[in-house]
Amino acid sequence: MQRLIGSHLSVSGGYYKAADAAGVLGMPTVQIFTKNASQWNAKPLAEEDIRLFKEAVVRNKLQIPCSHDSYLINLGSEKEDLWKKSIDAFVIELERAEALGLSGVVMHPGAAGEAEEEDALNRVVQAFNIILKRTAGFTVQPWIETTAGQGSTLGYRFEHLGHIINESQDPDRFGVCVDTCHIFAAGYPLGTASEYKATFQEFDDIVGVDRIRAFHLNDSKKPLASRVDRHDHIGEGCLGLEPFRHLMNDKRFADRPMYLETKKEERDGEDMDAVNLRTLLSLIESK
Repeated sequence: MQRLIGSHLSVSGGYYKAADAAGVLGMPTVQIFTKNASQWNAKPLAEEDIRLFKEAVVRNKLQIPCSHDSYLINLGSEKEDLWKKSIDAFVIELERAEALGLSGVVMHPGAAGEAEEEDALNRVVQAFNIILKRTAGFTVQPWIETTAGQGSTLGYRFEHLGHIINESQDPDRFGVCVDTCHIFAAGYPLGTASEYKATFQEFDDIVGVDRIRAFHLNDSKKPLASRVDRHDHIGEGCLGLEPFRHLMNDKRFADRPMYLETKKEERDGEDMDAVNLRTLLSLIESK
C-alpha cells in the first residue's frame, strides 16, 4: 500500500527548495509556509518564485502540496480589529496558495479568548462566509485542523469542526486536516484497534471522514487528554507506534497526503524526517 507521506519543509532560499528537499528525502508531497508565519506582512509572490516552485513540484513528482497559514490569524477573535485583520490575512494566504498551485491551506480555526466557545465558533463561520466570497472560483481549499485545545483554542472537539463547516454558506469549499498529536491530546484515544475505530467512527458521525483531506503525523510529548500541544518523533512519545500502524493500514486514507511536523534535527548524522518516514513506512503491512 503506497502512502503520500511528506513533511513541512523550509522555503528558505526559495519555495522550490522545499520541493527539492522533499524529493531528496524520497517524499511524494510537501507542506510549506508561503510567508513568515509569525508576521502579518509579506512581500508579494514573484512570478519567478511561482514558476520555479511549480517546476520543482513536477520535477520531484510531488502530489497534493499544501501550505499552513500564519499563527497570528484568529478568525474567532472577539476583538473586531484582530478579527478583520485575520480575515484579510487569510484571504492573502489563499491567494498565495492558489498562485503556487497548492491544494489546501491548513489553518487553526482560532481561539475564543474571553468569549463563549459557541460565540467564537459563530465568529469563525461569519469570517469564512466573507473569505469564501472574496475567493470565489479558487480551487485551493481551507483545511481546518484539529487542535489540542490548549488555552481557549477552538477545534479540539469534532463538534467544533462540524459546526464551522455545516453552518457555512459554502460547506463544499472546506476540508479537514487531522493531527494525530492534537486529537490524542484533546482526549481522543487511538492506541488499540477498537479505540482507533471508535475515534474515527465518532469523527465520521460528526464531521464525515470524506471531509478529511490530509493528516499531520506527530507523536505527542504529553498524555491523552492533556490539552497540551507538544509534538514528538514517531513512536517516541505518548502515542507510541500502534496508532500510526492503524493509520498506515487504513485503506480509507490511502490517497490522503500526510505531513510530518516533527522537530527538524539530525540524529547520528541522519535527518530525523528520513528516520520518521522510514518508521512510518515500516508499519505498512504487506498483503
